[in-house]
Amino acid sequence: MNSFEVASKFFEACETPLGWEGCKEYVAEGATFSAQSEPLVDIDTVQGYCDWMHGFGTVISPEGSYELHASSYDETTRTALFYATYHGKHTGDGGPVPPTGKSTASHYVYAVQMNEQGKVEHMVKIWNAPWAMKELGWM
Repeated sequence: MNSFEVASKFFEACETPLGWEGCKEYVAEGATFSAQSEPLVDIDTVQGYCDWMHGFGTVISPEGSYELHASSYDETTRTALFYATYHGKHTGDGGPVPPTGKSTASHYVYAVQMNEQGKVEHMVKIWNAPWAMKELGWM
């Protein structure tokens, strides 16, 4: 598999959400994560993000899904971009308030940097979390 195929498999596994167990084969040891989004600000590893997504997608919003609009890969910077919309409803326990039954359609982008061995070494999630939180009835 080339780096873009690995990044694509990682994106799909993360969003499905398979958690760390379903993502780790695509990720380099010690891979880092960053996001300028309130719910994710304390997460600094790709493993931590995969675990967060698993909890969100299997407990808080178990019927959630994503719609991938576009993806691309830059060979020079070894960076894959995935632009998608998350569709979800707060029906499960968890989150800052009891289940609201409210829905969100929230756009986001993954910027996934690959190492020379073709594994994820860093990921940035670009996401307007307050928008999604407001739609879910959390603010």
